[in-house]
Amino acid sequence: MTAYVISEVEMRDLDEFEAYRALAAKTIAQYGGRYLVRGGKAELAEGNLPPKAIVIVEFPTMARLKEWYASPEYAEALKIRAGALERRLLFVEGAVPV
Repeated sequence: MTAYVISEVEMRDLDEFEAYRALAAKTIAQYGGRYLVRGGKAELAEGNLPPKAIVIVEFPTMARLKEWYASPEYAEALKIRAGALERRLLFVEGAVPV
């Protein structure tokens, strides 16, 4: 079953953000992930919190997603993540086909 990483992000530093983004993209592809949404314009339809940039990445399975997140390759991106951006990160299982 597919699994998704859903991130709400706010950039802190442009140079570090670009470095993080390049490293993360490389590791995502290496672990079989693909971007579905990558920071496109978000509009608030309901609620009261202003929308931040949204990133959605699809992985073939939750196991593969967690493998990527714990990988030594992604660890390199995580070293600069805190300075690059603030985020809220969710791991979500995909829907079971009917």
